[in-house]
Amino acid sequence: MTDFRDSVETMIPALRRYARALTRDVDLADDLVQDTLVRALRSEKLFLGGDLRAWLYTILTNLNRNRRRSLARRPIITELQDMPEPSGTEAESRDISRALAILPDDQRSVLLLVVLEGLSYRDVSEIQGVPIGTVMSRLARARAQVKAALDGERPALRRIK
Repeated sequence: MTDFRDSVETMIPALRRYARALTRDVDLADDLVQDTLVRALRSEKLFLGGDLRAWLYTILTNLNRNRRRSLARRPIITELQDMPEPSGTEAESRDISRALAILPDDQRSVLLLVVLEGLSYRDVSEIQGVPIGTVMSRLARARAQVKAALDGERPALRRIK
């Protein structure tokens, strides 16, 4: 195995963690990570050095955007399930998941990259393809909405652009 492939392999757990948090579905996340790895390994010659982690997150982010666009064209069908009310840390975890779920995708991905993955604003800016100021404002809005949701406040209505 080459150094490049070894470096990519060490990133798999972080890519899976980010993909699972983004998609909120283990199977979709694993597919997304697999597609990211295939694309990265096929494009090894296009990687000119620099931050491999940011490059892989960029690939994953772009693949997720493409997936969301294709899903937006199809109707969503979900099953209703009867589940007992959780208690303790399970309930807190579910509250956090719900708070993340109400965030717009761009805010959720910035929050996850900064808080969960520990990336710098500059790295997130490059991954998302937006200015650092946009990263900072998305992060501030995301944090405010998550805090409001955890405090039991109603989510703010999203503006239609």
